[in-house]
Amino acid sequence: ATIWWLDRYDREPIWLLGLTFLWGAIGSVLAAVLGSILIDGVIHLTMELGSTIDLDLSTARAISGPVLVAPLVEEPAKAVVLLYVIWNRHFDNMTDGFVYGAAAGLGFGMTENLMYFVSVSSDVAAWGSTVLIRTFYSAVMHATASAILGASLGFARFRGSLVLTSSGVAGMGLAMLVHALWNGLITFSELTGGEGLFFANLIIFPLEVSMVFIVFQICLLEESWTIERELIEEARDGRLPEAHPKILASWLQRLSTRWVPEGVDHDLYVQTATSLAMRKKQVRQMGAHTPSFYRDEVDRLRRQLELVLKGRWS
Repeated sequence: ATIWWLDRYDREPIWLLGLTFLWGAIGSVLAAVLGSILIDGVIHLTMELGSTIDLDLSTARAISGPVLVAPLVEEPAKAVVLLYVIWNRHFDNMTDGFVYGAAAGLGFGMTENLMYFVSVSSDVAAWGSTVLIRTFYSAVMHATASAILGASLGFARFRGSLVLTSSGVAGMGLAMLVHALWNGLITFSELTGGEGLFFANLIIFPLEVSMVFIVFQICLLEESWTIERELIEEARDGRLPEAHPKILASWLQRLSTRWVPEGVDHDLYVQTATSLAMRKKQVRQMGAHTPSFYRDEVDRLRRQLELVLKGRWS
């Protein structure tokens, strides 16, 4: 609910967010388990057959599982649903990528946490520590990593296949890096018996989350600029009052109903104007390669906006 609320200007459908969360909680977990078994087996077999040096295989396995296998398997598993969502007509930009990515990550983190909570039920102190760390850190790590990938896909969604592929690969790499760093510091802390790396992780990770949150806020600011810029053009053409673009671009001012002309459906007007601004930006980004659907959608939303302002649309 918090993730949905943070998307202030053009909130996503609850049903689509719910499906994304469910994929993270069920589908991606099953895919990750199967993938982990396969890749983990290959890595371990390679270690046993190819090791010609004095190597502690048990230590190598303890490191490879959480540091290599988990990021390589779990991040793509969570990302599968994003490859569907970005082609949905409700998906608009980086902000949406953040939201859907975080939903998938939180779903995965919820299921993973339940599995851990059950496995550590014998020791009350250990169970309490596990609940605290995994609830406030590990689940957020999964949400953060997936949100990074979602944002990278959102950035490139309307910029062509080459940019989309490149941005997606970069986002996946960064998501895996965040995941591997979290798991790696915990793993090495357990292997060495020192608490320094563990507590360092508890400090480093919030900094990573803060950076991602700042980028998210910048995306919201960019949405505001987009709404004002695109709707100023509509106001110049006489489709809406000149004072409205600035109001519609402010998530606080647009909440009030006093600025809307009498007889106009406030919520429908705000939604229509915002959707028009987003579609216009997407058409600009796609340029000559814009599918006819998006150009037709701009025309349809313009007609709808005029009718809503005249009180003829319900």
